Amino acid sequence: MTGLMDLTQAPAVAFDVAITDLDGVCFRDTEPVEYATESIAAARAAGLRFLFLTNNAMRLPQAAAQRLQGVGIPAAAADVLTAAQTGAALVAQDFPPGTKVLVVGSAGLAQAVQEVGLTPVASADDAPAAVLQGLSAELTWRQLAEGAYAIGHGAAFYATNLDLTLPQPRGFAPGNGSMVAATVTATGVTPKASGKPRPGMFHLAAQRAGAANPLVIGDRLDTDLEGANNAGYPGLMVLTGVNTAVDACLAPPAQRPQLLAWDLRALGRPHPAPILEAATWWCGPARAWVEAGRLHLEGDPHSDEALRAAAAACWSVADAGQAPSRDSIAEVFGGQT
Repeated sequence: MTGLMDLTQAPAVAFDVAITDLDGVCFRDTEPVEYATESIAAARAAGLRFLFLTNNAMRLPQAAAQRLQGVGIPAAAADVLTAAQTGAALVAQDFPPGTKVLVVGSAGLAQAVQEVGLTPVASADDAPAAVLQGLSAELTWRQLAEGAYAIGHGAAFYATNLDLTLPQPRGFAPGNGSMVAATVTATGVTPKASGKPRPGMFHLAAQRAGAANPLVIGDRLDTDLEGANNAGYPGLMVLTGVNTAVDACLAPPAQRPQLLAWDLRALGRPHPAPILEAATWWCGPARAWVEAGRLHLEGDPHSDEALRAAAAACWSVADAGQAPSRDSIAEVFGGQT
């Protein structure tokens, strides 16, 4: 089993809702990802609806919708689900309306708490029943201290997500998980978390969109694709963001996508699964095999078929305990690491 599904229809007609990541899939900072705008427009014309999902708790749904509009992708705030919203929903599952929740994070996180009927507070002296921590560019020692005081007095601890890093134009910045680690160190309490790759965020997205047959689209193995697998939804990995072709070929079973392509143009194309013949994996005109720990590929390395054949070849030998060398995969894909 390679994990790649055989999809004879284009995803745009095979699924009803695409639960789609933002950064690295739709845009990079203020610029559109190549082929994203026109591919999403074509998929919508074919009947596919989109619900955009982000682990960034700093981003308000309205701001995310505006960013999408800025790169030519029509969207409203209702089309966006953030980690702040899913974190607040997680707390609301455990506590009745009106419960005081100490917010360690942004104004957007406090807004999300209020929207689910809970009462956001900023001090441990308000005797909150829970603490919800989310990423904020203005996070201070005082906020972290208030959270620690409240947890020390018995408040339940929640986090919007546990991402250690946050991709930024200048590189990788500390993510919410890095900030949460400070609270964990101070209190000895591990939070209950929402956000990717936990399945609840994806289930909530599907529920909100009224999806009967959802597809998850993302660029990051450890959040988007692992989350899709955890939720039981097919995942389409595109290589326009964080993870590369090499990463895809070396993905552990829990993070492997069921659909794999270079970019969102794949929404309009069938996805044939690779076929094994005499230790060689064929996908359309491309074929790949691993010999003596090295990946070999015949066919256009920039085609989706070659990418799938290579991934199938690498996964099959890795599952047999003989993972191919990273360098050989990088050589096949033009030095990409």
